[in-house]
Amino acid sequence: MNAGTAMAPETIRLLFELERDDNPRLYDELIRFKKGTKRVNRLRTLAQEGLLAQHWPIGSAGKRGAAREEATACDQGDAAMTNQVFEQPIAE
Repeated sequence: MNAGTAMAPETIRLLFELERDDNPRLYDELIRFKKGTKRVNRLRTLAQEGLLAQHWPIGSAGKRGAAREEATACDQGDAAMTNQVFEQPIAE
């Protein structure tokens, strides 16, 4: 698909009902706002944060070990380079 034939993304419209019994924490968070833009924006923010948390490397139990290995597998040269930043300036 090239740029000339790319289709514009379709707008998604949602209408849903949420009772407190369904999800008390979400309900309590959203009910703080009056109907309208602020409530919709808060729901949008919560959805975005949920997606980020879901795809965060440490967020999933199955990937914790791999993320920990990746974090500890840094090159020792990186630390030396970082430490040089705090040394005395080089005289020219």
